[in-house]
Amino acid sequence: MKLSGNTVLITGGAAGIGFAFAERFIKAGNKVIVCGRSEAKLQEAREKYPELNTHVCDVTKESDRIALFEWVTSEYPDVNVLVNNAGIQQRYHVLKTNAKEEWSYYNQEIAANIEAPFHFSLLFAPYFATKDYSAILNVTSGLAYTPMAIAPIYSATKAAVHSFTMSLRHQLEDTGIEVIEIAPPAVNTDLGGEGLHTFGTPVDEFADAIFEDLNAGKTEIGYARAEKAMRMSRNEIDETVKTMYANMKNTIL
Repeated sequence: MKLSGNTVLITGGAAGIGFAFAERFIKAGNKVIVCGRSEAKLQEAREKYPELNTHVCDVTKESDRIALFEWVTSEYPDVNVLVNNAGIQQRYHVLKTNAKEEWSYYNQEIAANIEAPFHFSLLFAPYFATKDYSAILNVTSGLAYTPMAIAPIYSATKAAVHSFTMSLRHQLEDTGIEVIEIAPPAVNTDLGGEGLHTFGTPVDEFADAIFEDLNAGKTEIGYARAEKAMRMSRNEIDETVKTMYANMKNTIL
């Protein structure tokens, strides 16, 4: 990937992996725009990097996604890199849900993790196709390959984005749009809730490794356990999923 001279939009870029990517894109000589639901968190991000451009957007809402596309392409017409990073992770046992009354809660995960990256990709791809160089980066997960049974919708949504990204790469191969998948392992962020990810990879270690691979021109990038998961056999996947659930099921029972 061309790592400098771009105008980059990162969804969910006020904290966690998105903010770590924003930092590195800024330091590499790019103009960076991040969106998020919380103005307070966006303000915190701007205090750390005053050159950061921010916009409030709830990616689970179709109207917000369209408004963000129209605002970005109007205010920053040079935008040529989209990072679909925003996501939600919910952990639960299906026998302890009340889908009749609470489906909107679970559907938020589908809207954020599937609808948003699919919709943004369809919005931006025709716009990017007119440029000499552009890129769409979709953040999936090692759980796209080895699902974590305590987070069933999250794992399934990331598998869907992996599949979509493969198709997108083939459809856009004759354009100047590079299509890249980034599959994180467990990274120490607040995904899923504050304090849940304290056992994983430090976010700076992860982001540094990803940018090394982006610089090397890789289009499917994993790290640590996620990199291993991307190349597992079916037998290895089955055993890994079984072991993960045995170790974590008490957190939802």
